[in-house]
Amino acid sequence: MMTLIRFLHLLSLVAWLGGMIFFSFIAAPSIFKILPRETAGDVVGDIFPKYWMIGYICSITAVATIMILSFQEKAYPWARIGLLVLMTALVFYAGKVIGKNAMEVKVQIRATEDQTQKEALRFKFKAIHRNSMIMNVVILILGIVVILLTAYALR
Repeated sequence: MMTLIRFLHLLSLVAWLGGMIFFSFIAAPSIFKILPRETAGDVVGDIFPKYWMIGYICSITAVATIMILSFQEKAYPWARIGLLVLMTALVFYAGKVIGKNAMEVKVQIRATEDQTQKEALRFKFKAIHRNSMIMNVVILILGIVVILLTAYALR
């Protein structure tokens, strides 16, 4: 049973971070390179809810499995637990708050005829996008640290 829990823990980390790496460094840049900007934005906008859902599921699984392993083994890797809890909070914030704000502003941009207002909304969207990218990088770096600490613990 514990082998299954360890497997689920590692799988959640690998799926979550691997998906982030693939989307951030391969999929999104290729989509924006090949498609017209607005179409690319629509495609990425359609992917994001699924992207965040993977983060939600994997983060909860990672936290749950590390807690089960900790209780079972009577060893509490507080650094990994803390980082995973922080990553979970950040992924939920990124998806539920930042992602929601980005989608709302995108809808407003398309609905607005006034060019001055449209430019102000585009500026707002760029700021939201920048915050989203920063959050994504922070989660990714923290995840790499968690994997490093996990590898160290398994030696």
